[in-house]
Amino acid sequence: MTYLHNRQHLHNARTTLSIILLAAFLTMAIVACSPTNSLENTNPKPTNPQIILATTTSTQDSGLLDFLLPDFQDQSGYLVKTIAVGTGKAIKMAEDGNADVLLVHAPAAEEQLVEKGFGVERQLIMHNDFVITGPPDDPANISGMNSASDALLEIMNTHSLFISRGDDSGTHKKEIAFWDELEVAPQGDWYLESGQGMGATLRIASEKGGYTLTDRATFLANQDLIESMVHVEGDTRLLNIYHVIVVNPQKWPQVNYTGAQDFAAFLLAADTQEKIGEFGLNKFGQPLFTPDGGKSEQDLGLD
Repeated sequence: MTYLHNRQHLHNARTTLSIILLAAFLTMAIVACSPTNSLENTNPKPTNPQIILATTTSTQDSGLLDFLLPDFQDQSGYLVKTIAVGTGKAIKMAEDGNADVLLVHAPAAEEQLVEKGFGVERQLIMHNDFVITGPPDDPANISGMNSASDALLEIMNTHSLFISRGDDSGTHKKEIAFWDELEVAPQGDWYLESGQGMGATLRIASEKGGYTLTDRATFLANQDLIESMVHVEGDTRLLNIYHVIVVNPQKWPQVNYTGAQDFAAFLLAADTQEKIGEFGLNKFGQPLFTPDGGKSEQDLGLD
């Protein structure tokens, strides 16, 4: 009886050990295959997971941010809160410490922001161009003009309706630069200010049969909703360039400096630059933006 009892005890012990080893093996296999240990999730969760991005309405209205941001958020663990306003308001947000990073398109105002110490690490991301659009019947007869300022002068002289954004955006700043070049201050019933973003301004101009200055990307993204057409393009002064700028933490210690740097690095990454160059190609037959990561303004032919 003792022999049988010991043998049975040994059998039970072996069985228990086998079960323990099997359970340990299965646990290791499950952990190894778990998504939390995959290469896609090796980055630790950010300490401060929210980034406030202040940007021009054109990056929002064109659909570019909706195209890019999911990749950044999935890869990094950050949540991007986008505030799409005119570039002037975006820059004011940086000056007031109410944004972490900017994506804007008004070089002169951007340079002033950096000179005043509120912005750092300003880097070229992409460009497209501005165009002057208007009603198909072209009452000012500007279609095909090579000079944007000459076209605006003709719109003014014929009192043809022009819709300005009037919001201190990058587009509005570009328009004002042309009027300043002409040494005139546009005013009268023919000149209206929408005070709204680019998409809304395009729709107002179309509804009222007026002209406007717009970035090409927002025009293409809205062309199915409006009757306006491009009349003036190709003037080298119509180049529209975008920079990313990190808000200076020495001015505003509360900003998410690490998150802003990570977002800027994402925009400059080769994969993102490739996606920027592809955006719009399938839908419009042409890309809405040209990637410029690693380039300078001089590379684009600017002084």
